[in-house]
Amino acid sequence: MAIKFQYNKTSLGELGKQLKMRQKALPTIKSKESALRSEVKKAKDSAGDYCRRLDALKAEYDYMVSLWGEFDCDLLRIADVELSTQKIAGVRTPVLQDVKFEEKAYDLFSSPVWFADGIDVLKRMARLGLEYEVYDRKTELLDHARRKTTQKVNLYEKVQIPGYEDAIRKIKRFMEDEENLSKSAQKIVKTKQQAAGEGAML
Repeated sequence: MAIKFQYNKTSLGELGKQLKMRQKALPTIKSKESALRSEVKKAKDSAGDYCRRLDALKAEYDYMVSLWGEFDCDLLRIADVELSTQKIAGVRTPVLQDVKFEEKAYDLFSSPVWFADGIDVLKRMARLGLEYEVYDRKTELLDHARRKTTQKVNLYEKVQIPGYEDAIRKIKRFMEDEENLSKSAQKIVKTKQQAAGEGAML
């Protein structure tokens, strides 16, 4: 990224301000990136944990697979999923608060005995599945924010800060050269004036 500047004190002052602003912001952005990296790992681990628990629960009830054919699917449905948001390092992420189920009444005498267990299994599976989805989404959001923050750190560290420093160096060198030329020109004029004054005296 080429930094536009002019060889004058105004431009030098403006570049100095921009450089200081970036140097001051860099540690904050770096700590945000570090926090996000840690939170992404936590969210991934939690999502993996919920996925394993869900798989274990499915495996635990695989023996009932032949019975599920006679299960009445209308007995249970998810009525509502309550979500809230939590800010993590400035990123709004979802948090599962509650899962509300709607159960349809069934005849305990004419229905198979295992229906109560089946409903309980389905509730646990639904909750674990939703927890997994929420943590998966949380991971996505945090990882996206982390990538953007890493890009900003790299932009500041590798492009903008060195660019501003280089531009400031160039302006200072130019101004020093100009000052030296001006002093040299003044010396030459003074020398000529002195020589002319001495010549006039003769």
